[in-house]
Amino acid sequence: MTSKTVDPSVDPRRADPRRPSPERANRELLSLKKLRGWPLTFFLAGITGLSIAPFYWLVVSATRKDTEVFDWPPKLLPGGSLGENLGHLQDKIGLLRVVGNSLLVAGVQTVGALVVALLAGYAFAKFRFRGRTLLFGLLLSTLVVPEQVVLVPLFKMMMDFGLLDTYQALILPGLCVPFAIFLMRQSLSSLPDELLDAARVDGAGELRVLFSVVVPVMRPVLAALSIFLFLGSWNQFVWPLIALRSPDMHTLPVALATLHGNKSNTDYGAILSGTALSTLPMMVLFLVLQRQFISGLLAGATKG
Repeated sequence: MTSKTVDPSVDPRRADPRRPSPERANRELLSLKKLRGWPLTFFLAGITGLSIAPFYWLVVSATRKDTEVFDWPPKLLPGGSLGENLGHLQDKIGLLRVVGNSLLVAGVQTVGALVVALLAGYAFAKFRFRGRTLLFGLLLSTLVVPEQVVLVPLFKMMMDFGLLDTYQALILPGLCVPFAIFLMRQSLSSLPDELLDAARVDGAGELRVLFSVVVPVMRPVLAALSIFLFLGSWNQFVWPLIALRSPDMHTLPVALATLHGNKSNTDYGAILSGTALSTLPMMVLFLVLQRQFISGLLAGATKG
């Protein structure tokens, strides 16, 4: 009997024409993985659509007349009454004035709260002084106090100071935000002390260290915090409603609330257009700070 010699340089798997090549097998595997991911993609797309649907209906209704807002079936395409609705708002509440009031209050309050949070957080994180732990514990305890509890003492305080119906009454209570101070303190605690000591050795004072070393490093955290602070100040309703008397001082949420009356005389087209307009500053702020905001989220996700 003769034995058949097999050349070891020849791969018998490649000699089989029925077996796919490695490149083809990889392509088939990738196609199978993509096919299996389609159900999840459709599910997430459906959830996204449900989340966007109310906002889309708000924007579409803002461009429709009051008589078309509750039509059935609802109209899903924008109309041509946005300018008319905004004109009604200008006539009824002074739209430009109340938007200016809201921008002024929210802008000044956000900047002030950021400065206070940065200074207080830096002190709690990087300085050792007597009573630091007790003060920080008292600060954290205020987080469990409902906002409604302090409305009456705050109103009495502003009345004694003669600040009711002024911008100061709206801005000053929001300059110290315990959550913002807590967030800055936690973020600054992870900053190496050696970095600050190096700046001090070079002759930098504490304010120079803070604004030249700490602020650039904390920029993503400050961007994220500014979005939350601006959102809270812009949407504030209860305290401005209590503290303000003159319609000329009204912010946008309070002014829009004055438009609600009986169903027969409520201009829902104007109200919805004002509500849609109130979302515009938040979108602009997020678009401006989105790179810093996302960088802060990614840094927090990959840390450690």
